[in-house]
Amino acid sequence: MRDILNYLFEYKRLTKLEAEEILLDIAIGKHSDAEIAAFITVFNMRTICIDELAGFRNALLQICIPVDFSGFNTIDLCGTGGDGKDTFNISTLSAFVVAGTGATVAKHGNYAASSGCGSSNVMEYLGYKFSKDQARLCKELDRCGITFLHAPIFNPAMKNVAPVRRALKLKTFFNMLGPMVNPCRPQNQIVGVFSLELCRMYNYLYQQSNVNYCIIHSLDGYDEISLTGDFKVLTNKSEHIFSPSKLGMSVVKPEELAGSGDVPGTAAIFVNILDGKGTKTQNSVVIANATMALSIYFPEKGIEECLEAAKSSLLGGKALEVFTKLISLQ
Repeated sequence: MRDILNYLFEYKRLTKLEAEEILLDIAIGKHSDAEIAAFITVFNMRTICIDELAGFRNALLQICIPVDFSGFNTIDLCGTGGDGKDTFNISTLSAFVVAGTGATVAKHGNYAASSGCGSSNVMEYLGYKFSKDQARLCKELDRCGITFLHAPIFNPAMKNVAPVRRALKLKTFFNMLGPMVNPCRPQNQIVGVFSLELCRMYNYLYQQSNVNYCIIHSLDGYDEISLTGDFKVLTNKSEHIFSPSKLGMSVVKPEELAGSGDVPGTAAIFVNILDGKGTKTQNSVVIANATMALSIYFPEKGIEECLEAAKSSLLGGKALEVFTKLISLQ
């Protein structure tokens, strides 16, 4: 690792193969926590290149425990995190809203590393038990229309670097990788990213895949549709900048999207919104992200139809019904 670090400290780049090999070594425990910390910090000091990101992604996909959901048409809603905004769990709530419309969601998630509360923190706190049992996961998809894939269970590299990420409390390239390494490799994805540069890199990498995708970045830095201003949307077919008014919604204030900063408080916000007691802003942001996901999953439907379906799912109690059923199966 010393030679690798000295090479990187000279602002040199890794090839795709070199990046893949290094991450494979990290996954098998070849390097210490101190070495891993030094390595991942390099990419906070300079931008990561596409070959490096692709190599890291290839390594994680190569060693992950695969999940076969070939009998389902699945979608994942997952953000990179690392935007420093500490919002409530918008993408996870949106996932339940999407499942409440009849779509099938394979939600990939993890514990928080650089924020107060990740999707896995909330799901675990509320009674969901992480599993890699294929039969159980398929049962959840079949009965509830949603299942949750906890990243460290399926990817040993994620597990090995978790203590380092928690100690650093910084966004790292592992934030960038999370949405791209869902072990079930869903046919559809809505991905939120924290920067325009990463938006472009994701678009390039996803263009090489057969995934039906939508990449989102709010121009003021959120890795989701925040409704705090304009947001960029890139899909297989187009690239646009939209304003909240495109969805018939008003611009909201950033403080209205805040989580509580801890797991119990953020979980309480989560349940409150599902229970129909969310604020207008909280509901609107969840509905906006669910709408975009539905427009990808149901390409034959227009935005207006997807918007109405998302509203009906959240405000009509369908999303809560899905959540309740999923927790009852644990």
